[in-house]
Amino acid sequence: MKVFTKIGIFAIFILTTFQSCGVYSFTGADIDYSKTKTFQVNYFQNNAQIIEPGIERTFTQQLQEILLNQTSLDLVTNNGDLTYEGEIVEYYTAPITATSQNTAAQNRLTISVNVRFFNKNDDEKAFEQRFSFYKDYSGQQLLSGSALDDVLDEIFERITQDIFNKSLANW
Repeated sequence: MKVFTKIGIFAIFILTTFQSCGVYSFTGADIDYSKTKTFQVNYFQNNAQIIEPGIERTFTQQLQEILLNQTSLDLVTNNGDLTYEGEIVEYYTAPITATSQNTAAQNRLTISVNVRFFNKNDDEKAFEQRFSFYKDYSGQQLLSGSALDDVLDEIFERITQDIFNKSLANW
C-alpha cells in the first residue's frame, strides 16, 4: 500500500509541475501551432556590391533548415502563415590589423542581410531589420573553396539564428 501512495504522490507532483509550466519549447520558439502551420522563405537576392556566386542560395537554404529543425512547421512555396523575404545587402572583406610591412595581418569578412518577416496571424510581429555578422581570418589565408565555405557557414549560422530569435523566440 505504501508503494502505491508514493507512486500516487509522485504522479500528482509531476502532473502539477507540467501543468503549471505550460507549453515549453527547447528552442525557445513561441508559436501557436493551432493557428500557425506553415512558413515560406522567398529567395534572398544578392544585392551586395561584391557578388560571391552562390551565397544567396546557401543563405536561403540555411534559413529554411533552421526553421525546419527548430520548429514543427511545414515549408511551403507560397501562402505560408509566416513569410521571410529580403536580400543580401553587404558582402565585403576589410583588413583589421596590419603587419610592419603594411600588409594585412588579419582580415574580416562581413555579411549583412535585410529581412522582412510577415506573420499572417499576428501583424504586430511583422518586422523589417538588417542582420549582420562577421568572421576574422588570417591575412595570409585566401578565402576560397572549403575555407570560404567554412567562414560562410559560421556567419550564416549566426545570422539565421538571430533571425529565428527575432521572429519566433521573442528575444
